[in-house]
Amino acid sequence: MVNLSMVDLAIAEQKLTAATPVCWRNGQIVPLEQATVSVFDHGLLYGDGVFEGIRFYNGRAFRLQAHLERLFLSARAIALSIPYSIEQLTHAVIETISAAPEANGYLRLVVTRGPGPLGIDPARCHSPVVFIVADRLQLVSERVRSEGAKVIIAATRRLGADGLDPRIKSLNYLNHILARMEATHAGADEAILLNSAGRIAEGSADNIFIVQRGELLTPPVIEGALDGITRQVVLELAEKLGIKAREIPLAPYDLFTADECFLTGTGAELIPVGYADGREIPECPGPIYSRLAAAFRELVNQEV
Repeated sequence: MVNLSMVDLAIAEQKLTAATPVCWRNGQIVPLEQATVSVFDHGLLYGDGVFEGIRFYNGRAFRLQAHLERLFLSARAIALSIPYSIEQLTHAVIETISAAPEANGYLRLVVTRGPGPLGIDPARCHSPVVFIVADRLQLVSERVRSEGAKVIIAATRRLGADGLDPRIKSLNYLNHILARMEATHAGADEAILLNSAGRIAEGSADNIFIVQRGELLTPPVIEGALDGITRQVVLELAEKLGIKAREIPLAPYDLFTADECFLTGTGAELIPVGYADGREIPECPGPIYSRLAAAFRELVNQEV
């Protein structure tokens, strides 16, 4: 007779329900009721921490090493020591995906500063918390993917690089949350944030590309855009497909007069945009978007 540990039983029980998320926390898969953080954790109290969103397909994470490298760079930028190596977190991700109820899904890998006294000084936070959640994620409907998203220009601005470098993927997403609330209130699918100079930075949870006269354009990171993994994949695919691409500052005018527009992100993958602040984007889904989306799907199939 096989004896199952409590963790084994928890994993088996979780696999029975496809909608049930799975959590790895500080070294092991734990039952969801134990997947907790302290009320004194500075990640909860002050947004002091970093994270990565990672897609997995066919039981394998897509571009995992790029995500982990960005995680460690974000942590180093805020002087947060991750108590695991990249190799150890790679094994942790593999373990979490193996315990997940489905072969395709989304991982949220989080590193918090850990518990400490009240007050923003992290000097007495000595035990960072690391956890990985595997779950489903659907940011938009299939209708939006086929017909195009409606976006607005949000009044909420993206913090500039002189305030918080956009390459740091921190736990503090309040600006983006407020922008997404604006989109919801306006009946739109997504909000585009501008930087302090009034130029386009990014979406609330994605990067933005436009096409003008056959050329693919996207804001550079210094304009306030996250250095997105999917963004980089799209730029790589454009080069392979012979599509001219540039990273240049963009104004709302460029969005309003674009021939095509689409959003990219780990959760979003590639989403065409059909309307921007009430202006119709002429080609949606456009030919360049369609080529890149097909190449992206092929790349995912090749790599995972």
